[in-house]
Amino acid sequence: MVTKIQKWGNSLAVRIPKALVEEAGLERGKPVDIHYEDGEIRIRKRRRKRYNLDEMLATVPDDFEPEEWDIGPPVGNEVW
Repeated sequence: MVTKIQKWGNSLAVRIPKALVEEAGLERGKPVDIHYEDGEIRIRKRRRKRYNLDEMLATVPDDFEPEEWDIGPPVGNEVW
């Protein structure tokens, strides 16, 4: 497919034809990663990282000791 680079404010923009948008599974308002590599500008759907509690806990040092911290006096109707 051929398209044109156009001015959009102080930037340049490329319109992505509908057929290509559908084929790539892109959606309006969804984030994409864009970068320059090997002489090409590449646009990739941004994949949401899935977090796993076991993996996150594995990064906590064995000698970690949580500390209490003061968040200030109550404001409103909190019960402490």
